[in-house]
Amino acid sequence: MNAIVTGAGRGIGAAIAERFAVEGLHVLAVSRTASELERVCARIRDSGGVAAAHAADVSRSGAGAEIVRACEQMFGDVDVLVNAAGVQGAIGRLVDVDLHAWWQVVETNLRGTVELCAAVLPGMMRRSSGVIINLSGGGATAPMPRFSAYAASKAAVVRFTETLAAELLDRGITVNAIAPGMVDTSMQDVVLAAGPDAGPEYERVQRLRQSGEGGAPVGLAAELAAALATGRLRGLTGKLISAPHDDWRSWDASHISELTTAPWLTLRRIDPFTIRPLCRSLEAHA
Repeated sequence: MNAIVTGAGRGIGAAIAERFAVEGLHVLAVSRTASELERVCARIRDSGGVAAAHAADVSRSGAGAEIVRACEQMFGDVDVLVNAAGVQGAIGRLVDVDLHAWWQVVETNLRGTVELCAAVLPGMMRRSSGVIINLSGGGATAPMPRFSAYAASKAAVVRFTETLAAELLDRGITVNAIAPGMVDTSMQDVVLAAGPDAGPEYERVQRLRQSGEGGAPVGLAAELAAALATGRLRGLTGKLISAPHDDWRSWDASHISELTTAPWLTLRRIDPFTIRPLCRSLEAHA
């Protein structure tokens, strides 16, 4: 199997690329910084895995098609796509931030995800097979003050994930989003650098760095991505799965079938029309 992993130069993307290689996937590791990619690919090769580096900015128009072509030329058909590239940027109250920087966050987090998906889908649809995994993040399911660009773009990624999964039902292609939890990566450096402009998030990251507690291990999201990519969660689609909070390791075929046809693990307005089906589902499994 061949996989594209964006944002693979560091953090969660790098962890997913390395875990995929352990699982036997051939990995095209993508990020903007070639030197970071080469270090990740060197670790993979030293461990006996197969990986190639491809430096690209996913926010650039046409980058998605270029990345897919590179993977096809290097390894062959793309079986798995992981959109892990993401930035926080434009931190502060909306009235204070640079709107150009605000839209750059959306270009990377949302446009990059959409363009990669659009580029891999023709091949996946011809083969009636494929796995797409998008990375969600803080603010996707609750307000995240002073991170409006990040929160809005990640919420959009989740709804895009649900919508694309619905379009591809019965086509042999699954599309899911992963919420990795608060992982202590270089993205938190950006929060600390923003200082008080980051509001409560600044204090939360400070506590995480000082105590080393309360964060999610980077390997957890990588393990979940591998479970989705290799078929251990076969059939699950259209869901936002929390790596640290959902009991996904225990999900069997019956539970996955129920999840796929229910509003669980999706973005919904809280009202009687959505709460009642969830309550009935809980009662049925009590």
